[in-house]
Amino acid sequence: MNKSLSKLEVFSIVLGAIIGWGAFMLPGTKFLSTGGVINTGIGLFLGALCIIGIEPSYHIMIQNTNEGGGEFSYVNKHMGSNHGFIVGWFLSLAYLTMIPLNASAFPLVINKLFYGVLNFGYLYTVAGDPVYVGEILVSFIIVIIFMSINLKGIKETGRVQMFIILGLISCVLIIFIGMIFNTDGYQFKETYISNYQFDLSQILKVLAITPFLYVGFDAIPQLVNNLHFDRKKATILAVVSLLMGMLIYNILNITTALAYTPKQILTLDWALGSGVLTNIGMIGFILLILALSAAVSSGINGFMICSTKLIGAMGKHKVLPYEFSQTNKNGSLNIAIIFVTIISFFATLFGREVIIWIVDMSSLGAAIAYFYVCYVTIKIYNNKPSIKIKGIIGMVISLFFIFLLLAPFSTAHLSMPSLIALITWSIIGLIFWYRRKTRVY
Repeated sequence: MNKSLSKLEVFSIVLGAIIGWGAFMLPGTKFLSTGGVINTGIGLFLGALCIIGIEPSYHIMIQNTNEGGGEFSYVNKHMGSNHGFIVGWFLSLAYLTMIPLNASAFPLVINKLFYGVLNFGYLYTVAGDPVYVGEILVSFIIVIIFMSINLKGIKETGRVQMFIILGLISCVLIIFIGMIFNTDGYQFKETYISNYQFDLSQILKVLAITPFLYVGFDAIPQLVNNLHFDRKKATILAVVSLLMGMLIYNILNITTALAYTPKQILTLDWALGSGVLTNIGMIGFILLILALSAAVSSGINGFMICSTKLIGAMGKHKVLPYEFSQTNKNGSLNIAIIFVTIISFFATLFGREVIIWIVDMSSLGAAIAYFYVCYVTIKIYNNKPSIKIKGIIGMVISLFFIFLLLAPFSTAHLSMPSLIALITWSIIGLIFWYRRKTRVY
């Protein structure tokens, strides 16, 4: 079974994991109301620079790792199973939550197109978000489709991802150009350019969530066994994917800003969709739906790959049940894939609001993984000052992200529901860790 991936397929998997549901929704729900166009752009750019500051340690990790599992395997090898478990546990949350988050976006799109057609079979309301049987069924069907694709093997998965990403980029660019020629540039200039004020607190609020926005950046370490080209080129692909992701986030934010002011978006369910439909018409809106569908699909696919690779590695090292490391005739981690699918299904039962709380704390999980990778780099290359300095820079950046998310006086600190979710996940992790120590697995 061919398990190698081309450079374009790797680029597509990484970019697909970076660009998902959030790129199309955050302009209306967070970006424009928080930082407008320029402060949001600065926050996204600084976030990308911070990740690039961490990248040298990831490059070293890729050079020194010959198995899947990325950060978990690297830390487990050099710091032991306890630290490896911490990294794997929090990183798995960051990956796993992105699958139901993206899957639950499909019902939103269908309801938008067909006026709430999926709002049948009311079950309950969680945190003000009603949960319907129709929405859950659609979300689950989408996850099942990508489970089937992943069970066919990594090569087939990479090929599908490549076509999805090419469609995504094409649709986003066409919509952006269409909005430029069909909107009032004067309103955009007066609202976001002429009256612009630099605001550090706004920038920090955007910067704080960039570990979540760019978490797909570390997909490459999970694919290390499938890279059959120079690994130096793999790290370049990761940076290029990151910068392309940052550009797409900004393009979609500007596209929304071309249609509405920050006050106007407060009354809209989906500001970007409403703006495109109003200014370009149904053709533009259909292209946007295709782009969103591509982004959501690529997000589900990308994070299903990352999740199963990570869980498979944790199973191999018996941090989780060993069965998770087993593969089928296609070389796919079939039990891990099915497990991820089941977890994703149960997550959709809690409703989107609860999933969003958990996703918010996944930025912390990513930052913890970044910290450990940089720390291990310092530990291994303590006698090489140039590499050690790069590791220290990455570690400081990671601690900065953690500080922004946890410090009570930070303008970007986690909400109380997210903190409760964090504590809950930590307690569950302690239970798993204790059971492993007592040889239950």
